[in-house]
Amino acid sequence: MLSGLRFFIRINSADLVGFTQLSEKILPEDLVILLNKIFSEFDKLSDRHGLEKIKTIGDAYMVASGLPTPRADHAKAAAEMALDMQQEISKFNLQHNFELCIRIGINTGPVVAGVIGTKKYIYDLWGDAVNTASRMESHGIPGTIQVSTKTYDLLHNQYIFKERGSIVVKGKGEMKTYLLIGRKV
Repeated sequence: MLSGLRFFIRINSADLVGFTQLSEKILPEDLVILLNKIFSEFDKLSDRHGLEKIKTIGDAYMVASGLPTPRADHAKAAAEMALDMQQEISKFNLQHNFELCIRIGINTGPVVAGVIGTKKYIYDLWGDAVNTASRMESHGIPGTIQVSTKTYDLLHNQYIFKERGSIVVKGKGEMKTYLLIGRKV
């Protein structure tokens, strides 16, 4: 089965840093309960900001803004969710006495969204923009939100950024990136 629509969107890719070490210290059942608490809060944030949850894989969480319905403020919605995810992890750490942090990557670009295969249908996204968002996350600094130049160009008037400089990204070469610090007053 194939059903695909093309969208121009913002993708947030997030990973819990320190989760693997935590998994070595507590029972698997307790780990799943903790992960469910965190991701349930992220789901609430996704609803609040109007983003579409795409998937979770292990301790990774992916959402997109601008689909299934395009919207003018999709870049801002992605930034707001990322900042709120950081706050949620800080709150979680205080409540549970943990030291988790989140590493988030945001990229902007065209994707194809749809469902493929004949079993266990899963809605997903494909395209270079998705891969680049994942690279923004995986090459990011724990506790930060790293964004591509495309995303920075859309948001720099509304948010505070720190230039990270160029990083080498697999399959892309050198890319200039920025760290989203917070909202401008």
